[in-house]
Amino acid sequence: MIATHVLAEAVASATPRTEQCTGKPYGLGSFGCDPWWLIGAKALVIFVFLLLTVLMAVWAERRIIGRMQLRPGPNRAGPFGLLQSLLDGVKGATKEDIVPRGVDKIVFFLAPVMAAAPALVSFSIIPFGGIVSIGGHKTPLQLTDLPVAVLLVLAMSSMGVYGFVLAGWSSMSPYSLLGGMRSSAQVISYEIAMGLSFVAVFLFAGSLSTSEIVDAQAHGGTYHFLGMTGHYPSWYVVLLFPSFVIYLFTMLGESGRIPFDLPEGEGELVAGYHTEYSSLKFLMFYLAEYINMATLSALATTLFLGGYRAPWPITGIWAGANSGWWPILWFLVKMWLFIFGFVWVRASLPRVRYDQLMRLGWKVLIPVSLGWILFVSTVRALRNQQHDMRPVMLIAAAVIIVLLIISVVWERASGSGKAETAEETAEPEPDPMAGGFPVPPLDAPHYHGAGNARANKSTEATRA
Repeated sequence: MIATHVLAEAVASATPRTEQCTGKPYGLGSFGCDPWWLIGAKALVIFVFLLLTVLMAVWAERRIIGRMQLRPGPNRAGPFGLLQSLLDGVKGATKEDIVPRGVDKIVFFLAPVMAAAPALVSFSIIPFGGIVSIGGHKTPLQLTDLPVAVLLVLAMSSMGVYGFVLAGWSSMSPYSLLGGMRSSAQVISYEIAMGLSFVAVFLFAGSLSTSEIVDAQAHGGTYHFLGMTGHYPSWYVVLLFPSFVIYLFTMLGESGRIPFDLPEGEGELVAGYHTEYSSLKFLMFYLAEYINMATLSALATTLFLGGYRAPWPITGIWAGANSGWWPILWFLVKMWLFIFGFVWVRASLPRVRYDQLMRLGWKVLIPVSLGWILFVSTVRALRNQQHDMRPVMLIAAAVIIVLLIISVVWERASGSGKAETAEETAEPEPDPMAGGFPVPPLDAPHYHGAGNARANKSTEATRA
């Protein structure tokens, strides 16, 4: 009931009203004024954009990893192999659609849809640019926006995990079931840390709307610290750098890609939750993975890199960099930088163990996020009351240094203690030749006899 009430209030607050269509600068008041054909055109453009992004991301990933591994990568179909991803998709769609015997067919068919649909919905609140004119209508380059738009992304990412869990449960395969269970545990663990990494952004922007968060990063500010005065950039990647680092880790965990692709570990689970899937249903899981990667990259661009706004060196020499259709270019450049980061991590890092994955999420990211939120909230409250921030910053720096030293000492002490305990309780190493496994027992008497006989013969031959 509480969730229903909150959702009703959010929908009511986001319902377009006549007084909102006032031509004000970009914000929540700019939405709800488009004709039906323009809304449909925006939705279609976003859908086509995501499909093209998936095709380009697959091609770029294969080419970049090939370059890193000193091989050419796909280079046959089309110029530079650009059509390889498209032809692979056509080939996969024309393969036989095999449904294992005994599966729950309804859930088995719905699971890929439940995995792909939330990934498509999440992109509807991503701003690509400011106000432009299309067909004589002034409209923002964004499908829609809500007062709680970022929470919509978190909700959709939580809904997507149902597709993975149901795919594993309905496949009647232990590998698929374990993959679905791993995926649900991983998403729950990293969803919490991801949500906490957004809190500092909400505190500074004063809104959960993506368009207003981008507007909040339009201008920087002036700092006064230890007698020094300077100007800090407006992007939250600088001002809220710990939140950005936490989001990078949770972004990898949410996407389920290397090094956090435990639900699809080939050596343990064959292919995880989509082991029994083929043809179009398998391609939908593949599509969902890359759309999620694009959505997470676009969200990082929106929340931490100023969204569609051009970086400072460009805006300093070109006043019109953030007007018209140019913001789409800056947005795509930033988004593809994050996609390149996904590819780079995949080519560089091995898969972690499952206990390491859970330990990072619950024992590192969540406590650090809570401590950072406490610090940011304290700073904001004291700043609003016009307090001197210098002693606060010095005390905070001292506390952080002390905590880091304590954590390092504690880890080393606990590690050495475990090593001593392991040495004390260590059992003798088993003899791999005992019992005839994996090789026959070479210490058998008849082996010694045969060996001695051969040794005697060789000795006699040498003497002769």
